[in-house]
Amino acid sequence: MKNTKKKLINQSLVVKSSFTGSNITKYSGLNTVAKYMNRKNIVKIFGKSFPTVWYNATKFGVNQILLAITLSLISGISRIYKIAAFSGDGLVKALLKLDKAINENAISVTLKNLGQSGAHKLQMLLLSKNARWLHESGLESIMLDADSAVKSVCGNQEGAAKGFNMTKKKAKSYHPLLVFVGEMKLLYHTWFRTGSAYTANGIVDFLKEVKSSLPKNIEKVFFRADSGFFSGGLFDLLESFNWDYLVKVKLKNLEKLLQLQTWLEIKGKDGLSSLMFDPFTGNIDHSIDNQ
Repeated sequence: MKNTKKKLINQSLVVKSSFTGSNITKYSGLNTVAKYMNRKNIVKIFGKSFPTVWYNATKFGVNQILLAITLSLISGISRIYKIAAFSGDGLVKALLKLDKAINENAISVTLKNLGQSGAHKLQMLLLSKNARWLHESGLESIMLDADSAVKSVCGNQEGAAKGFNMTKKKAKSYHPLLVFVGEMKLLYHTWFRTGSAYTANGIVDFLKEVKSSLPKNIEKVFFRADSGFFSGGLFDLLESFNWDYLVKVKLKNLEKLLQLQTWLEIKGKDGLSSLMFDPFTGNIDHSIDNQ
């Protein structure tokens, strides 16, 4: 009969701290992380979302490997061979109920088997959790900040490509799409993209996913983004959502352009001016009170 004592099912093991000088670890802070994971049922959720089919030759559960990767990233470790070494730490083995360190091959094979469908499942799992936390916050009005980040890579990583890169020119990179809830300082949703993707690529479909996931208690949304997201398609979508929005645009010679216009007085509106500018046609409608 197969030994199931070491399976990681519902909760991570929490280790009692001591200062005896034996079994020393430099990752003691992960014990606190494990307590938080148990309170939020993260281990159980991972186990249900990514079940392991146990055979006699199976040495590690999928959730054990995914949680080892998660804990290693929290600890600032990202390379597979370093993650394998990290899983051999005494505390990490205890937290994840491992008999021994996870080898590099097991990590690589597990990630390849999960593939794109597994990545999308994890993405939607995280989005649903964030939506639940947003609902529990009780907020009715939120500010969403869209952004993108360039992450340079070494070697020929899958999906990496050359694109705009301020820190390492001509280096391959990834260019993920991000959106944050400003009030909670929460990374609400993200899309993984190749490094050659332009800033605004996919923003319309991305925001459709965000909109469909927002809890019903969110009545008002204020959307912000920088000039890289300036596009008619985005504005049409935001108008259809009835969201307020502010998107930066770079316009050269704006002061000179305004000085050349003929301004109209608004009676009874002291110090008030207005400007309607269509960036796609160049037409300007404006008025100002000269009093």
